[in-house]
Amino acid sequence: MTSGKIPIAIAKGDGIGPEIMEATLFILEEAGANLEYHQVEIGEKCYLAGHTTGMEPSTWDTLRATKAFLKSPITTPQGGGYKSLNVTIRSTLGLYANIRPSISYSPFVQTKHPKMDLVIVRENEEDLYIGLEYRQTPDICASLKMISRPGTEKIVRFAFEYARTNNRKKVTCFTKDNIMKLSDGLFHKIFEEIASEYSDIENEHWIIDIGTAKLADTPEMFDVLVLPNLYGDILSDVATQISGSVGLGGSANIGDHAAMFEAIHGSAPRRAGENSANPSGLLHGAIFMLNYLEQHSAAERIHNAWLKTIEEGIHTYDIFKKQTSKECVGTKEFAQAVAKFLGDKPEKLKPVSYKEQKKIETLGVKTPHPEKRSLIGTDIYLHSKVDPTNLQKKIAETPTPLTLKLLTNRGAKVWPEGQPETFCIDQFRARFSHKETGKTANPKEILETMKLLTDEGFDIIKTENLYLFDGKPGFSTGEIY
Repeated sequence: MTSGKIPIAIAKGDGIGPEIMEATLFILEEAGANLEYHQVEIGEKCYLAGHTTGMEPSTWDTLRATKAFLKSPITTPQGGGYKSLNVTIRSTLGLYANIRPSISYSPFVQTKHPKMDLVIVRENEEDLYIGLEYRQTPDICASLKMISRPGTEKIVRFAFEYARTNNRKKVTCFTKDNIMKLSDGLFHKIFEEIASEYSDIENEHWIIDIGTAKLADTPEMFDVLVLPNLYGDILSDVATQISGSVGLGGSANIGDHAAMFEAIHGSAPRRAGENSANPSGLLHGAIFMLNYLEQHSAAERIHNAWLKTIEEGIHTYDIFKKQTSKECVGTKEFAQAVAKFLGDKPEKLKPVSYKEQKKIETLGVKTPHPEKRSLIGTDIYLHSKVDPTNLQKKIAETPTPLTLKLLTNRGAKVWPEGQPETFCIDQFRARFSHKETGKTANPKEILETMKLLTDEGFDIIKTENLYLFDGKPGFSTGEIY
């Protein structure tokens, strides 16, 4: 790595990956990008060779030694036991911010939303994507959703800094905190706290379901959106598709010490080898990468050449329409057309300028005010086929130091005052605390309660301790605590 060029890691991926990577690298070379490539092997071959994360351990050395990672989509073999490569890279390298623009190129690419121009900023390390799942009984599997204060603060602040740096006027937060009052509630709360620091930028919050409906119907009402991981993944595909094609979408994954760039679509193995795939998504990822590496001139030349190609009606099959397109071309031919227009600017579509592009610096997190945390009990999850009434009676016969206060099944209260219509599966949540509401408990009382229940033949599959924070419940109350 002594050529004077900036070293980057590249992965050709699976399916259409090698074809769109070849097209992208051709355009980068033609544009004079000052890059040195270091290829790594990832994806299906690595999975099938026994690497459950989809990459060899030595690949980490290359990723650390280079300045950025340009990655084609990969194929994950069907069946269990394979961990998402993207999730592994994002979480291991701390790539907490996923930036996915969705822009209309009307009238040259057909869309019902000609004024659409938005950017989704997706949290990349937390939420359900942490991948902690358990099969607890024959009837039930559970996933752990995790939202943290530091993780949320970083992504929300990044969204506002992105808006300010790119002269955008509004940041919108989507959550489902009317249902998930603690996890999504924390995301919304921190959004409101940070929004107050950016008086120059408008802010708003939407519940995810009606927000998604509004996005699909009138996307022009949004500017920058910031979302937890799962919602951001889904909505960015929706947004890119309604802008014209999911094949146009590029993605940047940014952290404090590393970055990865890619298309948002998958490997499309059925299209492999056809020379038909649209390389635009990966090319847009490469444009993001060039700006990240502060090669703004090359990024600008490529992006304007791409816009000129689209404007000239030279389209791949996924966006080709007789009413708006002039020529349907393959992957290689599209890349050649972009290269031909290097140095040109579009005449009708708005040209881009990256001369004033600023990099978002490392964002710290604030230390929250200390809260008093008090242990008051525990939720003990039981595997049981016994009906709720008899289960309660059997538990009551066990002289535990903590008292049974509540039984639920899939979140529905079944004791006390349960309803006979409630359908139950083989997992129950039994809430234990002292008879006096709010009285502190201690770990020994919880362990003794579990031991006595186990001795009586109860099948304990999971526990969650119950805490008060400054006197407020840090758990779903279930009407009783």
